[in-house]
Amino acid sequence: MLTLRQIEVIRAIMVTGTVGGAARLLNVSSPGISRVMKHAETSVGVKLFNRRSGRYSPTREADAIFNQINGVYDKVEDLQFVISRIKRGASIELKIASVPSIANVMVPLAIADLRKAFPNLLIDIDILKIEDAVDYLLLGKGELVALSHQVDHPMLTCAPLARGRLKCIVPEGHPLARQARVTAAEIVNYPLIGIDPNDPYGRVMAAIFAKSALHYDVTIRARFGSTVCALVTQGLGIAVIDEFTLVGGNWPRLRALDIAEPTWFDTYIVHRKDVALSAYAARFVAALRGHMQADMTPAAARPGLRPGLRGKTRGRRGKK
Repeated sequence: MLTLRQIEVIRAIMVTGTVGGAARLLNVSSPGISRVMKHAETSVGVKLFNRRSGRYSPTREADAIFNQINGVYDKVEDLQFVISRIKRGASIELKIASVPSIANVMVPLAIADLRKAFPNLLIDIDILKIEDAVDYLLLGKGELVALSHQVDHPMLTCAPLARGRLKCIVPEGHPLARQARVTAAEIVNYPLIGIDPNDPYGRVMAAIFAKSALHYDVTIRARFGSTVCALVTQGLGIAVIDEFTLVGGNWPRLRALDIAEPTWFDTYIVHRKDVALSAYAARFVAALRGHMQADMTPAAARPGLRPGLRGKTRGRRGKK
């Protein structure tokens, strides 16, 4: 039986017509080509080439063999082509989802890293509410979801992603804008935007208000952090929002203040237990975790953001 190496050598001789040409084509020595060809002829029990004036031509007995060799070689080339496309991510689709707060800035940063490694990878990104994540995964709509809350389901795995904290954002010129840090008691003195007690971030802040027996008024509710930021920019109130939404310096007319009370929260990657993540999904998770756990000082230093966004406490990210 011929080996793939023997098939490669025989075809190279067929294409070039000489042992030397086959050696150059395959980037090996001529004696090596001759040895492989002799072993191939011994294996099939048929003389494969006639040699005339230094050139090799197929024997009539070997015509059928050469036709089959061409077919096998074409299939090998097809296989190599498919493998190379898979390595580049071509014809493969990665389907992922995220809650809005992580999708605003962090997911695009991770996708940019993924695109560098797999320039041809098809990517589908969905924005979900937490309550929609279970159906999204169990119905096979995507591989994973980035969440701001842990999901307890027997079919799902919930892995830590990063730890974050809430910030208070106020517009330029606001009485609190000159401060680097604010207390819950100070926050409730102003109309609030976007805090929903049923939201994971809202629960963190609502618990602080409740612990201090503070009454607060939510004048406007908005689902997306970008909308909350835009509303605050217009001077319609102040807000408590996750720090991940603020990374990147996209809101130069806002001031981001630290909150005196502890506002830490955890984020997670959720996927099915019975299906291993693809290499692309695992690469995305690594990139996302890296960006979310990274020092945010460069973003905080941009005009319009107070030192409250600096990353001096980021070393505790990801720890329980």
